[in-house]
Amino acid sequence: MTMKPFYSLLLGLTLASCSTMRSPIVPGAVPKDHGLIGAGEGPAWKDGSLYFSDGKHINRMDPKGHTTVFRHNASNGLLFDREGRLIACESGLRRVTRTEKDGSITMLADRFEGKRFNTPNDLCMDSKGRIYFTDPRYGPRESMELGFEGVYRINRQANLPPGLCSFAYEVPNVTRIQCEGAERPNGIFITPDDKYLYIADNNNNNHGGSRKLLRYELDKNGEVKLGSRKVIFDWKDGRGPDGMKMDAAGRIYVAAGTNKVTEWETNRFKAGCYILSPSGSLIDFIPTAPDEACNCAFGGKDGKTLFITSGNHLWSVPLK
Repeated sequence: MTMKPFYSLLLGLTLASCSTMRSPIVPGAVPKDHGLIGAGEGPAWKDGSLYFSDGKHINRMDPKGHTTVFRHNASNGLLFDREGRLIACESGLRRVTRTEKDGSITMLADRFEGKRFNTPNDLCMDSKGRIYFTDPRYGPRESMELGFEGVYRINRQANLPPGLCSFAYEVPNVTRIQCEGAERPNGIFITPDDKYLYIADNNNNNHGGSRKLLRYELDKNGEVKLGSRKVIFDWKDGRGPDGMKMDAAGRIYVAAGTNKVTEWETNRFKAGCYILSPSGSLIDFIPTAPDEACNCAFGGKDGKTLFITSGNHLWSVPLK
């Protein structure tokens, strides 16, 4: 009898481990194309609506499927904080902002050590409400003020007075996270227990550049532990990983791949969402079109629909 709790625990751990290796896709389900509706990046779900960006605007698809412009002059990674406010990486304006419930905009960060960010790309939040974001630079590099492409943490969501530069606040508020071996950080997420930081390292416009999903261990202060870098999956010479999410079972959903051959990439990894186990085994794949799946998010009435942005098309597939 004294062994029963041990066997129960062992069985529970075994079942949990097995669940991470099962495909989460509803059997027979076919990805649905919602059309060319400006779904290039983002996406984020809130109160029955899906928000996504087209490179210039944040768009909102309501519960009836109608799409309208929610905000102008904002693009790329999106998330809602615990108070329901939208946090956005504004790549074009090189900053991270928060849209308040009254529609006003609060600038959270636009500089590090007095220099403008490259192009804030994607973001996530830890259990303490701190925001982590990536700052790569794709395309022309002449306007880069920083000499690196990094990962940062906004330690608190400061409320900066309108028009006031964030530099005076950034020393205590914005911290650079040292992610050894990451060439061009793109997608990012933190596990719910704040133990691991995942980085989509996507240096996809250079021959031999990294196209890897990397994992780092975090200490209790949210800093990366030295020597903890681990390669979870490698897209080799294909188009590398972009946005990503993790489900309750620990499976990782990564938007990646391309359907065309370019000067820098092969198409051996097709465009879509790659579903991986925590250790990096490929569990399943959801193809998308026309090309370049960029990000994904959970939503729907029960949270069991996966939405994928790909080539300004929005795709969805039901999950178990």
